[in-house]
Amino acid sequence: MTDEQEMPPNRHDLGRVFNEVPELYDRVRPGYPAELFADLRAITGMDEGSSVLEVGCGTGQATRSLAALGCSVTAIEPGADMAALARRRTAACRNVEVEMSTFEEWDDGSRRFDALVAASSWHWVDPSIGWQRAYDVLRPAGWMALLGNVVVRRPGEPEVYAETADLHERFFPGNPGWGHPPLEDEVCTTDEGWGLVDDPGGLFGPTIVRWYPTVQWFDGDGFADLLRSTSLYRRLDGDVRECLLDAIAERVRTRMGDRASRRYLSVLRVGQRAK
Repeated sequence: MTDEQEMPPNRHDLGRVFNEVPELYDRVRPGYPAELFADLRAITGMDEGSSVLEVGCGTGQATRSLAALGCSVTAIEPGADMAALARRRTAACRNVEVEMSTFEEWDDGSRRFDALVAASSWHWVDPSIGWQRAYDVLRPAGWMALLGNVVVRRPGEPEVYAETADLHERFFPGNPGWGHPPLEDEVCTTDEGWGLVDDPGGLFGPTIVRWYPTVQWFDGDGFADLLRSTSLYRRLDGDVRECLLDAIAERVRTRMGDRASRRYLSVLRVGQRAK
């Protein structure tokens, strides 16, 4: 499962899905490596005079890294509690403004930006509106950047789903989201395109794609909290979800020495606005 694949039946459920657990989301969800933002700056030429629009800022994880580049950041977030937490997390950043809205309904006030960044959020935007709107709010030669985290595995390395597939099927059989993560080496071979989202056609030029291996480590309860923060598990009935996650936490404790990894490839996809 990837952050890019976290999709409820209705995109407008975004605010509800994560807005239920903003503090948990902020605590357990992976951020993005410093190397990614260094590359983003080098590719786009971002500097202290640049303006950035961040779509779907969540609790402000990527927002803080963008602010550290020195550019001015306008961050929009549809979830009220998520936006409130993002404001608290970025309170010390004088170059950040957080506005509450979906991208589709956001009032741009005729503002135009040098770059648009979406970190694990663009798949929530209606593609029939989003790509054209991104093009319209960018200045000529502006940049579109999608950030994400793809869950992966390595051959021979213990992996939580492999140890808990029977539990997943016991508590919620036949869920199409269940399954082993892809192999890291296979994912790294993808070096073009916009990933799993719809293609923007001719609105943006060829993409530059960079991959960055990262890993998180958890005990059983921590791993259950990580899953509790993802839409795949949040969409389950509450009683089913909690029974499943309790069983997963116990399995991590008893079979994996109470230490489990969540391995990712963070990805940067960048393309320039076509003239």
